[in-house]
Amino acid sequence: MALIVQKYGGSSVADAERIKGVARRIAQAKDKGNRVVVVVSAMGDTTDELINLAYQLSEQPSERELDVLLSTGEIVSSTLLTMALRAMGYEAISLTGAQAGIRTDATYNRARILKVEAKRVVKELERGNIVIVAGFQGVTDDMDVTTLGRGGSDTTAVALAAGLGAEVCQIYTDVEGVYTADPRLVPGAQRLSEIGYEEMLELASYGAKVMHPRAVELGELFHVPILVASSFTDSPGTLIHGGVSMEVREKVRSIAHDLDVAKITVVGVPDQPGIAAALFEPLARANISVDTIVQNASINNITDLTFTVAKSQLEKAMAVVAPIAKSIGARECVSDAKLGKVSIVGTGMQNTPGYAARMFGILSEQGINIQLITTSEIRITCIIDESKVKDAVRALHRAFKLDIDK
Repeated sequence: MALIVQKYGGSSVADAERIKGVARRIAQAKDKGNRVVVVVSAMGDTTDELINLAYQLSEQPSERELDVLLSTGEIVSSTLLTMALRAMGYEAISLTGAQAGIRTDATYNRARILKVEAKRVVKELERGNIVIVAGFQGVTDDMDVTTLGRGGSDTTAVALAAGLGAEVCQIYTDVEGVYTADPRLVPGAQRLSEIGYEEMLELASYGAKVMHPRAVELGELFHVPILVASSFTDSPGTLIHGGVSMEVREKVRSIAHDLDVAKITVVGVPDQPGIAAALFEPLARANISVDTIVQNASINNITDLTFTVAKSQLEKAMAVVAPIAKSIGARECVSDAKLGKVSIVGTGMQNTPGYAARMFGILSEQGINIQLITTSEIRITCIIDESKVKDAVRALHRAFKLDIDK
């Protein structure tokens, strides 16, 4: 009897009818003889509505209290789904993240899972129950409720799958799998039947919203196969795993894009030891994630240092960096919030020259100026004007022939 973990996103449980549809899909898995654990997100736009409500009451709501508030959205959907299953004649029980043993650090709003103590989940499975777990949340050693940040329910699901030794973690969402590009931008985008952890991690990190990078990292670390599929159709979806065949490990596999990019440039920085640490250590303490970092060549021991952050963190980052820039003798600190990034990803690029030149040439033909470039062994990313991102994605997808069914 296989143990499977399923996860359903907010759009999948947005109203009563959709919750009933999800219950039927879970029942089918149970009827096949599986032991089933289900992780759910909050219904529809519940999380955004709770955030808006909090900020109507306080300009700076307590991070602890905000996490307690936001955790209620997943509790609502998990209990309603449990009620739907029980109405269909299935034994089911809902658990909060704390009850399911999701232990985290104390970083409110963006907590990290430290361990999974799934004794209660195992006990309920042994009783024959379908276990419905509220995603996106956990609890500290002091029993304070925390939330895991964007994509937190994906992370909950993969962590539980790893902790329970599940055969597979099935992520059900409103898309039919992982595509060669965002099908909303590129109508000819093709669904990939499978993809490796490395490629998926690059795609997720650089704009593909179908999976959160933390969930992919956990899957790779604990060898958990992850199926991404639609909760609205019977599409076979995309399997993310480590044993991708040689036949698909070639060329560019997919185009990712991200519009959540802002740039900060510290102009006229003294080029001397300790300057980078003076800038980036305070950003880390403020829990601000920095992505691309570029330092220009030094002229007369003076240089410019540029880095990118999420647009939502730009104001906070500027508040941290601006006074430091002044204290170290930099000329000024400027920002640009109208940027995006486009990436090509594929293991085939690892040992094959020419992909960077081809990408740059394609963007040049479209009249798209590249502001920053960052790479890994299997990814090339260009930061460009946000208004050009859509054209860049379409041009790259067409030029690398990704609209041909693989």
